[in-house]
Amino acid sequence: MGSEPEFDKVVLFGAGLIGGSFALALKAADQVGEVVGFGRSLSTLTLALERGIIDRIGIHAGQETADADLVLIATPVGQMPEIMARIAPYLGPETVVTDGGSTKSDVVAAAREHFGKRSGQFVPGHPIAGAENSGAAAARADLYRYRKVVLTPLPENPVLNVARVRSAWEWCGGEIFDLTPEEHDRVFAAVSHLPHLLAFALVHELAVREDSGLYFNFAASGFRDFTRIAASHPEMWRDICLANRAALLGELDRYQEQLDELRAALSQGDGAALERVFGVARAARRTWDAIS
Repeated sequence: MGSEPEFDKVVLFGAGLIGGSFALALKAADQVGEVVGFGRSLSTLTLALERGIIDRIGIHAGQETADADLVLIATPVGQMPEIMARIAPYLGPETVVTDGGSTKSDVVAAAREHFGKRSGQFVPGHPIAGAENSGAAAARADLYRYRKVVLTPLPENPVLNVARVRSAWEWCGGEIFDLTPEEHDRVFAAVSHLPHLLAFALVHELAVREDSGLYFNFAASGFRDFTRIAASHPEMWRDICLANRAALLGELDRYQEQLDELRAALSQGDGAALERVFGVARAARRTWDAIS
């Protein structure tokens, strides 16, 4: 390596797809000296060690956090409050903590509860990158390259702390955007959480039919495209849906209104109404394709 890495020590809570890819990207950029990993599964941590994602398996979370430059909590959001409570008494004065959770308002509330006056050391984040596969085996160094990463800085965050988290994600190849926690949760309820809920619901409804095999046997590319995300991690998406349930319920209501309109058009044989909806949707989808 030419120059010294920006981060001497990074601690991961969760060395799977999100945390593991973060560590691999920082290592590929030569910007981390040591990565220490924590997790619920020894087998996952062992695999992460074998793959070079982490350099050591952590034993005492507090001791490892005390002298860390950066801590990434990359677990399902439901596990984050307990981790924050564990590390809060040991948080080093220069340590910055961030997360990779898909909801932000609940995570921010937990950080303020457990970090108290030191909540300024927590900079909330959400990398908009993932896959239906999870775990250390799915981690890769290029996962975040050219992908959006949302930060939701808090009023109490020192500018330097936000800059350090921003820099870490930029080394990973991410394109950084800022939102408030409330804006984040409202937007992602519509464009991420609702689609996952719908995909899970459709696959579940077919799976519990007595003749489900008949339907899956003939399902093709349209079904595959629509339901790909139903292969995602059930525990993670349970936590996301519950954490963002207020915004998600609102989006479900709006979607139900759209379904009711389509159902009425179908029952009345109103092809013009169907075509109008399909036309607006097609134009919006093509515009999004062109700019994304």
